[in-house]
Parts: sequence; C-alpha cells; structure tokens
Amino acid sequence: MKIVVIGGTGLIGSKTVAILRQGGHEVVAASPNTGVNTITGEGLKEAMADTQVVIDLANSPSFEDKAVLQFFETSGRNLLAAEAAANVRHHVALSIVAVDRTDNGYFRAKVAQEKLIRTSGIPYTIVRATQFLEFLGAIANSSADGNIVRLPPVLFQPIAADDVAAVVADVAIAAPRSGIVEIAGPERAPFNEFVARYLKAVGDPRAVVSDSEAQYYGGRVQEHSLVPLGEARLGRIGFDEWLRRSQAA
Repeated sequence: MKIVVIGGTGLIGSKTVAILRQGGHEVVAASPNTGVNTITGEGLKEAMADTQVVIDLANSPSFEDKAVLQFFETSGRNLLAAEAAANVRHHVALSIVAVDRTDNGYFRAKVAQEKLIRTSGIPYTIVRATQFLEFLGAIANSSADGNIVRLPPVLFQPIAADDVAAVVADVAIAAPRSGIVEIAGPERAPFNEFVARYLKAVGDPRAVVSDSEAQYYGGRVQEHSLVPLGEARLGRIGFDEWLRRSQAA
C-alpha cells in the first residue's frame, strides 16, 4: 500500500513513517524539505500518484490566530483537492481531544480543518489526541512567571508521541471510520500535578502553582476541557516509562 505522510519528518510523522515502513508499506515522508508543500501546492500531484492513504500531520509554523487559521484552511483545501483528483481512498488527520470544547485560536483552526475533511467527500478518520508528554517542558515555559508556573487544576491525560504514532499507523491501514477516534495517555491527574512531576524529575526548581484563573495557550479551560469525555483508546506508555525513555535518548 502506498501511504503519503504529510509532515512526515516531524515528531509524530517520523515515528509513523518508521512504523509503516516496518510493516512493508511504501511510504512517502512528505514535507517542504522533501519537495511537497501543501501551502503552495508544490509536489502534491506527484506525491498523490497511485496513493491509497494520506496521513495529514502538518502543523502551522505560527500559532498566531489569523496565521494558524490560514495555514490549516489553505493546507487542507490544497491537500484534499489533490487527493480527490488522485482518488485517494482514506484521509487520516491528527487533531486534538476537546478541540470543539475549548476556545483558543489554534483549536478554532483545527475545527476548521476538521470541517474541510468531513465535507470533502473523501473517506476519512480523524484521530483526536490529548496533549503530548513531549510538550510538558514547553507548557511549563509558556505558563511561567519568573520562578512560578501557574496552571489551571483541570484534568490532564497526556500521551507519549510513540503511542500517538502507533495509533495513527494502525488507523491508516484500517478501513476509514468516517468519524473520530480519541486517544489519550494511560494516566489522568490534575494538570498542575503532571507538570510539577515533570519539573521535579528533570531538576527544574520552578514551583508549580494551581491557579483556576490561569489560561491554556490563551484560552480558559474547564475541568474536562483537556480529556476525553467518552470512550478513548489509551496509550501504553505511562509518565515514568516515558521519562526513562526520553532521558535515555
């Protein structure tokens, strides 16, 4: 099976490409660096030739509200049009758990991307994931005020990138769901507790403070804003195991 992975050189993409190649599939790791650009359209027609499945893992280089919306709408339209012309049989996209229950610019852009997919006429599966364990450090930095990290005490269920890639690869070679699959990590705890565990483990002396007024990437979140509400596929890698692997790497 020929599978094109848009964003195939990124964090999730590179792991997904490796899994699919180990499974014997012909995989194109597509990105601007490899001559495939979903914004300009460069290389899309050539990449789509004889392709059965496309996995869209592309991400915006800017998180500014207007720029990120423009990225996902432009990228989505160009990619889906190329897929339709090539009769691609399955479009898989990575999105975010609670993307339609949390209000910030990035989430609104992902909602727009999902709408384009649903109305494209191409059989699809949308994989909505919780936040990645790999981004705990970046979250702490974005929420820091000097030596204090302020985070809302909402529920958090982060997932390892290896688990995300495994599910994305599994979904890609299965039949299209024409719906959403939600995935999350195996552990659920208050947001501030997860980040505090991480900072302590890596020797970061900053204190984590629970603050119900703190925002998450510019938006207010409620207790269940960042976790699945219903059935979800759970990853296998817990926080401690992930930490061991990341420190060994």
